[in-house]
Order: sequence, then C-alpha cells, then structure tokens
Amino acid sequence: MVPVTATPATTAPADWPDVERLFGVRGEPSRCWCRFFALTGAGWNDSTPGDRKKQLRARFDADAPAPGVLAFRDGQPVGWCAVEPRDSYPRILRSQVFKAAGPAVHSQPEDGPDGSIWSVTCFVVAPGHRRSGVAAALLRAAVGHAIGHGAGSVEGYPVDPVLRPKAGPADLYQGTLKLFLDAGFEVVSDAVPGRAVVRLAVRA
Repeated sequence: MVPVTATPATTAPADWPDVERLFGVRGEPSRCWCRFFALTGAGWNDSTPGDRKKQLRARFDADAPAPGVLAFRDGQPVGWCAVEPRDSYPRILRSQVFKAAGPAVHSQPEDGPDGSIWSVTCFVVAPGHRRSGVAAALLRAAVGHAIGHGAGSVEGYPVDPVLRPKAGPADLYQGTLKLFLDAGFEVVSDAVPGRAVVRLAVRA
C-alpha cells in the first residue's frame, strides 16, 4: 500500500483544482461542496450545487486559514477533511447532537482565553482508497492545521456504527467514533444514541 500524506489545503489558486478533481461531477461531494454545515437551512435550500461550489472556492481565496486539508496518494488527491473554527458552522450549533450535549460543548478552560474551538465536520475519501488509512491521515492533518492557527480544542461529531449498524457511507461522512478515539479525542457527550460530540484539547 502506497503511504498517504496529508497536508493543509492552502489558499493558493493552484490547489483548487485538486479539490475540484476530488469532488468530481457526480455523487454527494459534487452536490454539497462541504457547505451543508456552513449554511443555515434556508441558505442551503436556496442554493444550488453551483452556488455551493463558488462558496467553497471563495473560502480558498479568502484571507483566512484554509477550510480543510487534503490527502494525497501517488501525488493525486484522494481525501478531504473540512476543519474550521466552530462558529463557521451555524448548522452544527443548531444540530440535535449539539443541543443535546448541553453545557458539555461550552468553552472549557483548556480552550484558552479566547475559547477557540475548531470543528472537524466532513470527510471525503475517493472510492478505492477507503479503509486504507486516508481518514486517519486526514484527521491528524486537520488537528495539526487547527493547532497551527491557534485552536485551543478540536471537536468532532462522529457516528458510532456499533450503535448504528445500518449506517452506510452516506451516514459516515462525519467520521466514526473509533477514528476519533484512536486519535486521542475524548467523548464529551453521547446524549443522542449512536452519535457523539468528541473533543481533543490541543493547547498546552
């Protein structure tokens, strides 16, 4: 198996074709463009896939940290993980999983004085490269990316296939609980059966 390398998706225009090529023209990534959690319900309903693609491209062009990381194998993009400050994702803040967690999702002392919490919200792994370490490489890179931009903690919202055995690829785009636990994250809430809020404190 060829080793996987994961690096932050940068804002350089030359990197956009890698994201565009990975997401393709068919399937859920090409419809969502990783905007589901970044938009309110009305914003999602009123947008087209083309609109969402433009919005993600604009995030690459913005004077801000890149909105995610890419994984490469043999020099080709094979995976993507979205990671940004939590307040960039209004739908997360309004989600059932988040609301059910209650005070557990509030900023903690270890998050630092600014309460900087970043969220890992989505994984895209190309067919033929799943279950081969890509998601784990992406999560490591996402944590490193967040740390590099001042995160105090990194949060995720994975599915637990043990409690949701019928969960398929379309349900696991936020990652599995085991993936996050193996990376050192801890469960801060499992109030919704089969779902969890997990967090990794990264600020010393």
